[in-house]
Amino acid sequence: MVSDIAVTRTTRQNRATQTDDRFAASADRLAVGGCSRRSAPPDYYDPQFVSQLFDEMARTYGFVNLVSSFGFARRWRRQCARAVAVPTGARILDLMTGMAELCHEILPIVGDTGRVTALDISPEMCRHARERSSFWTTRGRCCVDVVQANALDCPLDEGSFDFVLSSFGLKTFAPPQIEILAREIARVLRPGGQFSLLEISVPPSRVLAVPYLFYLHRVIPLIGRLFLGNPENYRMLGIYTNAFGNCCTALDAFEAAGLRTSMKSYFFGCATALVGHKPDVPKG
Repeated sequence: MVSDIAVTRTTRQNRATQTDDRFAASADRLAVGGCSRRSAPPDYYDPQFVSQLFDEMARTYGFVNLVSSFGFARRWRRQCARAVAVPTGARILDLMTGMAELCHEILPIVGDTGRVTALDISPEMCRHARERSSFWTTRGRCCVDVVQANALDCPLDEGSFDFVLSSFGLKTFAPPQIEILAREIARVLRPGGQFSLLEISVPPSRVLAVPYLFYLHRVIPLIGRLFLGNPENYRMLGIYTNAFGNCCTALDAFEAAGLRTSMKSYFFGCATALVGHKPDVPKG
């Protein structure tokens, strides 16, 4: 069994390196400013693959996420939380929560009467999120209910949230999965509910895009090798980002799900967000 896992991991790492080399070699031909996605191998978006990937990265993901965003990750999360008008006592769902980093920005806003649910597919990420939640509870914050589940098959009730927020999780979904995700967000939001979904993106300017992708594809895996032991898992972050492009690629899926949606850009397009709301039920 251990041997099978090792072989699978080695195969995945070799394919990640080959895919990353293909993306990096084509950086000088990068098409910028549009809404088209590049392609990554379909199994990279398989829920089991994604879960295992983030399980393996859980111990060091927070550090690498901070470094790969040049320290902007915290600021962008704060902007993501403030892009919608969250009142005290709101019911909030944090999708693809990771280690509940976005909850750090949410909890002071909702106060001790709020209700925050954090959902992630990775058991290890959820474990870290629960540890953080326990710490916050001792500091008088509202309790964060951490749910391990696939966001594409959300085990939460229809219309049960006022807001849906997410940071840096969209890129791990293929276009058909984005359509499912948009429908799930529309389902769990109450009429009039709002959402704000943030993602690392490929800048529209070639002047920024080429060095930025070089940084993701080459420098971040090197940091993984020098300090964290495994560069191949972190190589996947560049692959996902390059394939995703920016939030414009998901805009149509959210509109098709009945959500009023616009795109916001942060720091010259190095991060983008989908922000909008679910229309109120028409009065009959």
